Amino acid sequence: MAPTTHSHDQEPRGQFAWWSVRRWTTLAAVTMTIRREGPADHRAVEELTRDAFWGLFAPRCDEHLVVHLLRGSPALVPELDVVAEVDGELVGHVVYSRARVVEPTTGAEHPVLTFGPLSVRPDRQGDGIGGALMRHTLAAAAELGHRAVVVYGHPDYYPRFGFRPAAAVGITAPGGASFDALMALPLVPGGLDGVTGEFHEDPVFVVDPERVAEFDRGFPPRPDAVLHPMEVIEGRLPAAATQRLRGLGIGHLEDLRRLSRAEVAAGAGLDDEASDALRALLAEHGIPWGSPRGHSAWTGAVDVS
Repeated sequence: MAPTTHSHDQEPRGQFAWWSVRRWTTLAAVTMTIRREGPADHRAVEELTRDAFWGLFAPRCDEHLVVHLLRGSPALVPELDVVAEVDGELVGHVVYSRARVVEPTTGAEHPVLTFGPLSVRPDRQGDGIGGALMRHTLAAAAELGHRAVVVYGHPDYYPRFGFRPAAAVGITAPGGASFDALMALPLVPGGLDGVTGEFHEDPVFVVDPERVAEFDRGFPPRPDAVLHPMEVIEGRLPAAATQRLRGLGIGHLEDLRRLSRAEVAAGAGLDDEASDALRALLAEHGIPWGSPRGHSAWTGAVDVS
């Protein structure tokens, strides 16, 4: 979440980390195994997903329940439910499911794929594991005969794999909403030709908070993550810009992860200097944002089994 060669990474948290030459040299001697998830992996994958997403967008997370529910959904694509292992330890996971783009006027449906959650163990984020999973599964999806992928994801990250705003090809969220985090990728030439309308995922992606809380009680207890309120940047950006950020629905700095740099700049009226200042402020609080200035890539061998 090929690739039997180097690839860029995607990590839910810390995806823009840079590593020392010593670490690169060490990784070059390591082999990553990418294989299908099996029943024996289920609990470990859910724990990994919970660890990767905890506090990323909210004090807790629900992605581990989504993974659990997808396994029982007819939308699941088992061939694209894969894990990554390094030294025999589970370090990453991604899962794909069937989705559809529906033309609102005619009701015509176009089958597409979507994916997620894509999870990397927190202590291995920045090693290129997420990118290896992505490149492997996108290639495998094409080999399986799928024509296109549509996803809600990091709008400054997924373009490196060829994704572009879905609105550019006439695909919107239900109700016609459009934003940079909704992206599309043809897997074959012409894979998105004539595919227009509203994107619909499987219902398992909409989870009830009470069900999440009940499911989470089966995992080791952990405190809620503390999010960073907007007040921490007051006085660091022009007051008008801070107010406009609030107008975009930004209540915590973590909310900015869902928006592209271009969206925030346009919505808050930020020039390049102010956008750079905001990026630096977020970095101070451990929140990567915007297109990375450098990419981590897996430098070792990749064994696909």
